[in-house]
Amino acid sequence: MSIGNSPEEDRPPVGRALQQARIDARLTVEEVSTATRVRVPIVQAIEQDDYSRCGGDVYARGHLRTLARAVGLDGDALVAQYDEEHGGRPEPTPPATLFEAERIRPEPRRPNWTAAMVAAIVAVVGFVGFTLVGGGGGEDSGKQAAEEAPSGKPSADPSADPSPSRKSDPKPSESAIAGAPADKVTVRMTAEKGNSWVSAKDHNGRLIHEGVLKEGQSKTLTDDKRLDLVLGNAGGVKLYVNGKQVEHAGEVGQVQRLSYTRGDPEAG
Repeated sequence: MSIGNSPEEDRPPVGRALQQARIDARLTVEEVSTATRVRVPIVQAIEQDDYSRCGGDVYARGHLRTLARAVGLDGDALVAQYDEEHGGRPEPTPPATLFEAERIRPEPRRPNWTAAMVAAIVAVVGFVGFTLVGGGGGEDSGKQAAEEAPSGKPSADPSADPSPSRKSDPKPSESAIAGAPADKVTVRMTAEKGNSWVSAKDHNGRLIHEGVLKEGQSKTLTDDKRLDLVLGNAGGVKLYVNGKQVEHAGEVGQVQRLSYTRGDPEAG
């Protein structure tokens, strides 16, 4: 008398489940690596259920959660299955930066804007003093000093972001969105709920943008005919297409492939 397999016996191993979900989402290993910042050899090893490159169970569990989120799987369920297959949940370890050793190199350090601001203030004070003492203190000299002083002084607002990407890509006004050119397809993306990996191709299939759009950042893309997008966290991205907001691009954590033309968003 034969006995049927249990659901646990029928389910694929953890690595095979990740690989199949990635294939179903039409993502390459390189795209997943870019979105998660987990190196390509580690992604490939995990998909073969080889965790020797992870550096231990704690690191492996962290990578599994990250990869599961990128391909649309339940990270908690996947980690629970991993624990069952590898002897249970590991003992707690002291707090540490879990993935720095295995991830791609960190972002470059930001410049020391505090020191730059102090230097600018000192320069302004020196200029004003020189103008008042050496220039006779006339009305024209005082006016010139008042006009030139603010130009060299950085903003003292603590909420201002000195990142070049933020300065070159400000949040659009409603009038700017409404003024999208009619002879092009224009897509404006803003990451509102977490980071999102984004890639975009023009109507010739040429890759024109690829990378992680961090929470709070925006990106505008244009093409003469069509834009093809891949969003790694579709529900977390606010989309304006040709000046109109796309109400529902997908769910949070969901990978979506979208195409838009010069027509309305619904026609994309």
